[in-house]
Amino acid sequence: MKVSDILQKKGAVIFSVSGATTVYDALKILGEKNIGALLVMEGDKLTGILSERDYARKIILKGKTSHDTPVNEIMTENPFTISPEDKIEACMSIMSDKHIRHLPVVNGDVVLGMISIGDVVTAIIQSQKETIDHLKNYISQ
Repeated sequence: MKVSDILQKKGAVIFSVSGATTVYDALKILGEKNIGALLVMEGDKLTGILSERDYARKIILKGKTSHDTPVNEIMTENPFTISPEDKIEACMSIMSDKHIRHLPVVNGDVVLGMISIGDVVTAIIQSQKETIDHLKNYISQ
């Protein structure tokens, strides 16, 4: 299974903000969309990613306020990315090794979407279920 399979099922909706957006406004979007991270874009260019973890570690714990801090002060710059042709297992490896929960999907310089650890786990479980069903059918014949 590839990343493109996940994007096809979940859709390639991209939620993003600019670096000048206040952290507060970005948090409102995270809450409204029930997501854990936003891409930070300047025009069509990916410049970073903002996660709930960034907020917890770089605002709350450092005594800053979300109303006065722009996203570009706390975002993760140069995020790890994947291509639509990458295998799901490669995503799991990157996420596990780097302790990250979200990966932007890019093709060249074009952002196509983002996948989460939940998307990857769901895809792996579905793939395993299909394999198990196939093996059950094979054995029972």
